[in-house]
Amino acid sequence: MDRILKVGIIQQANGADTGENRKRLAEKIKKLASEGAELVVNQELHDSLYFCQTENVDLCGLAVAIPSETTEFYAALAKEAGVVLVTSLFERRAPGLYHNTAVVFEKDGTMAGKYRKMHIPDDPAYYEKFYFTPGDLGFEPIQTSVGKLGVLVCWDQWYPEAARLMALKGAEILIYPTAIGWESSDTSEEKERQRQAWITVQRGHAIANGLPVVAVNRVGHEADPSGCTNGITFWGNSFVAGPQGEFVFEAPDDCETEAVIDVDMTRSEQVRRWWPFLRDRRIENYGGLTSRFLD
Repeated sequence: MDRILKVGIIQQANGADTGENRKRLAEKIKKLASEGAELVVNQELHDSLYFCQTENVDLCGLAVAIPSETTEFYAALAKEAGVVLVTSLFERRAPGLYHNTAVVFEKDGTMAGKYRKMHIPDDPAYYEKFYFTPGDLGFEPIQTSVGKLGVLVCWDQWYPEAARLMALKGAEILIYPTAIGWESSDTSEEKERQRQAWITVQRGHAIANGLPVVAVNRVGHEADPSGCTNGITFWGNSFVAGPQGEFVFEAPDDCETEAVIDVDMTRSEQVRRWWPFLRDRRIENYGGLTSRFLD
């Protein structure tokens, strides 16, 4: 029998007021739940502005413990709405030790699990290595009442190894909370190449692993507090792809979007029968993948 998972996504433009951002998210989560969503996925670091545009130790004050009042807020929200909720938090693990952490809450408000972002970028306006320690929980899917979720975060989405390991451990769907956008000095042609590459690589993960993919990105312009750049315009384009890479849903690149998308969770079985990539892997010859580079 077909098993349809109703996935809610929230593509939001954030402001500087964390409380207001959370309030707006709560309203949207409840709205999506009222429209039938069973699983709701938020964008990366959804409580605040994308603070990694600058290196500022004072911004470490945004980090929260797990558990904390913040996780209690989202746990209560998941329970009230009756949804499995994927959140993305700036985790304070210890003084001076922080992670970019996805926390998943079950429908009853319990914490189903968490994933600490493994791949940490360090690019102009994306100074994440200043704030985040690479994750140490591995690539472990999170078991929930709606399925086994392969939750990864943003920069992870460029790495086929991460998606593959989640798939090999039984993930039924790949989920990517994201914060990515355009730098103002790039040409329109270069901007489009970047956006298309971002979409294409994730559709490739869907195809290579025979799994649906949910990518939820920020949207809107956020100024650079230092004034050194013109800030980031996050390109939205949140999307859901099926296990053959087919688009099931695409959000626009220039406005907030909330939607409930039907994802057929039974298609993966049939697609993997047609395209048995896992069967035909030559695992005895892949040892080089654990090397930095093969001279």
